[in-house]
Order: sequence, then structure tokens, then C-alpha cells
Amino acid sequence: MAQGKTASAAGADSAAVRQREVPAWLRGVYAGLCLYLFLAALNVIGSGLGTFGEASDFLVRAFEYGENPFIALLGAVLVTAIVQSSSFTTALIVTLVATGEMTLGTAVFAIMGANIGTSVTAILVALANMRIRRTFRRSFTAALLHDFFNILTVAVLFPLEWITSAIAESGRGVITQAAAWLANLVGLPEVARPDSPVGVVTAPIVGLFESGGGTLASTEIAEGLLVAAGGLVLMFVALVLMVKNLRGALLRHMDGLFRSYFFRTDPRSYGIGAVSTVMVQSSTITTSLMVPLAGAGVVPMRRVLPFMMGSNLGTTATSVLAATANPVSAALTVAFVHVLFNLLGTAIWYPLRYVPIRMASWYGRLAGRSMPYAFLFLFLVFLVLPLLGLAVTELLLMHR
Repeated sequence: MAQGKTASAAGADSAAVRQREVPAWLRGVYAGLCLYLFLAALNVIGSGLGTFGEASDFLVRAFEYGENPFIALLGAVLVTAIVQSSSFTTALIVTLVATGEMTLGTAVFAIMGANIGTSVTAILVALANMRIRRTFRRSFTAALLHDFFNILTVAVLFPLEWITSAIAESGRGVITQAAAWLANLVGLPEVARPDSPVGVVTAPIVGLFESGGGTLASTEIAEGLLVAAGGLVLMFVALVLMVKNLRGALLRHMDGLFRSYFFRTDPRSYGIGAVSTVMVQSSTITTSLMVPLAGAGVVPMRRVLPFMMGSNLGTTATSVLAATANPVSAALTVAFVHVLFNLLGTAIWYPLRYVPIRMASWYGRLAGRSMPYAFLFLFLVFLVLPLLGLAVTELLLMHR
């Protein structure tokens, strides 16, 4: 009798959840609105930075300083780790390049840094399992696979891009040249057209922010900063709302499939990582979902790395989307750099996957035996080393 009541109550709860669930068409409308706000925010940022740049030489001097590859890389690691969203950082980078406020040389290395910075979230998720040592060890190892893949890829591609850019007549490295070739195939103009479809559609929002900035600010410099800051807030809110909407619609139904079907082969794991991340527009969500599943032993550790690689590729959809807000060749080139970075990383490290897997397994066991090692990795990689690197680079530049 008690079992019957329990089953009845569970059925009633399930029916209540279905009744509360938002209809699919309404979620589609909501997603479209979030996408519109995201694209509008990018153009608002571009407008504000353009106004600020015309009235001040600060941006010019700042990005000339940022031309140093180490500063671009470490700065992006730090920013992405703080906001916990490579989507935010890469979209901002693409917008800065599209408006001419950041050069391709700076953007390429900043994109690499954003890939490292975004893997901090998986580490934080793994730390939630500290009370159960075995589960924590597996969770932390899965998170480290994401970290080491990105770190090792940067370790190979950063010097390759830096050296080839130094010896090339154009000043562009091999990755940038390949991305520029792909962008040229699309045939976008060098500068943005005011009558581009996205620009026309988002013009009312941009005009609203420009009007508000002009009203509240007393100088042109302050107006530009205010408009750009408003655009940053709008972009962050749009991304959060977009992710929340898609997460509620998709991940509720994906958990069972994650457990039973998705991870039978490496190619399937890679494809699911890429597709699911494109769907939810956030590698933070998909990698955060993977870490507890690996910790519980539901997903074999050998399938985690291909999934993380696919997730990295899937998150590049945001930078490509950001390039459509300012459809110019340079912006699309940066977006393609992001795509090529992750494709090349997979091409290098999947055949050599025993390297990141052994590194992650070794440090995962170390952290499993002594918890302080987990926090040491977190603070060293995502806070201490970036800050220390920026400080040392700055001192070297000052004494040059």
C-alpha cells in the first residue's frame, strides 16, 4: 500500500513537472530574442569602443602594449577564468578586431589564452566531490583532461604561431594565414558596411544605448566608455539567458542518453561533445556535466578526452556567430583561428592521447591522496602564473 502511494506521488510530481515545462515554441521565441540581444550587444560594444577610440589614444597605446604575445595569452587566461566563459571572451575579442581596436596578432594569442581559461570551471565542479575520495579522484582526473589538452595545445601552437609570424613578410603566423585564406573564400569586405543585415536589425538597440550614453556622459570619452560598458553587461546577460534556456530545454533529456548511448566509441564521444556544446552555446555546461558522470564511473575515462576535444570545437560556434554581428574579413579570420586551434589540437593530441591521459591520471591520483594539490593546481594555473607572467613581462618591457 505504501509503495502504491509512493508511486502515485512520483507520478503526480512528474505530471506537475510536465505541466510547468515551457512549450517548445515559446522556448524557440525566447532563444531568438536572446540571440538578437547577443548580436545587438556586440554592436553596442563596437559603437562605444569606436567613440572612445576616436576621442582618446588610450586603446591604441593599450593594444600596442598588448601586441606582446605573452600579455595577450596570459591576460585572456585571467579574464576567462574570472568570468568563467570563453564565449564571453572570444566574442569580445572578435568584436574588438572587427572595430579595429585589436590587431589580428594580439587576437590570435588571446584566443589561445581563452581556451585555457575556460577549463577552470571543470576543476571547480570536481572540487564539489571532495568528500568522497574515490569519486573526487575520478572527477578531478576528468577535469584535468580538459585542462591538459588546452595547455598542451597552446604549448605546441603558441611557439609555432609566434616564430612563423616573426619570419613571415606579412607578420602573420601559419595559423593566422590559414584562417585568413578561409575568410577570403567567404569574401567579406575589409571594413564593416553600415547596411549589413545584422547592423540594420540591431540598429534600434545600438541607437538606444548611444542616446543613453550621450545623455548621461559629459564628454565623448565618457560616452564611449559608458556605451561599451552597457554593451558588455547586455552581452553577459544575453549569454546567461541563452544558456539557461537551452540548458533547461536540452540537458534535462540528455542525461539518460549520456549514460547509455553517447560514449560507446571515441568518434561518437567527440561528435556528441561538439554538437551538444553548439546546442547549449557553452562548453562550461557540457564539460561540467561530464565531470560528475566520469566521477561516478558512468563514463569511461578513455571517452572523456574525445568528448572534451569535441566540446572545445563546439564552443567556437560562438566566435563564428560573433563575426556575423560585424561581418568583416578580420573578424571572421579570428573566428576561424579559434576553429583551427581546436582542430589542430585534436589532430596533434588524439593520436598522442596517452600523454594528456597519463598526465591527468598522475596528478589526479596525487590530488586524490592529498587535497591541497587540487587547490594548488587551481591557483597556480589560473591565477598565480598568469599574474606573475604579466608582471614579469611588464618589467622586461619597462627595462628594454
